Amino acid sequence: MFRTLPLTACPFPSSYPDQVPLPERRQLLCALVVGAGTVLAPALARADVTPTLPAPQSLAQSLAAALGTGQALVVMVSLEGCAFCKVVRGNYLVPMRQREGLAVVQIDMRSIAPVQDFQGANTTHDALVRAWGVRLAPAVLFFGAGGVEVAERLRGASIPDYYGAYLDERIRTARAAILRQGS
Repeated sequence: MFRTLPLTACPFPSSYPDQVPLPERRQLLCALVVGAGTVLAPALARADVTPTLPAPQSLAQSLAAALGTGQALVVMVSLEGCAFCKVVRGNYLVPMRQREGLAVVQIDMRSIAPVQDFQGANTTHDALVRAWGVRLAPAVLFFGAGGVEVAERLRGASIPDYYGAYLDERIRTARAAILRQGS
């Protein structure tokens, strides 16, 4: 015989009989959990995805594409495992790339991934970072024609309340420099 619980202990509507057998309750609860898991799993999986920026094969080509749209090339120098880098990338640069078409790429400190510099020479991410004199991540650089920096670098991300304003100001400065270069 089935063990039963009184209705007051059951979270089901009062239209059910006075007693619902315990095995049926377990089956209903299992169905609810599986159903909720099926619905929520894709959303939870998406929530755990870390936003990324493209790693350039050629900075010269990335710069040419940016200049072709009237923009500077924004380069984020990142470090694997850097919490501040994740914040800058996920909260500022990736959304700006998606919403506004910001021309932005990522170069990784300590990475030996190959890349061509602005002159077309083969090098690595780490060698570029060293050549640029970047010692702190995240760093955001703004390049115009010829691979020349056209706005002040953003170093670190220790002031989150103002970071967006600083980034917007640097982008405006870089775009104005690009417009002057084009005239």
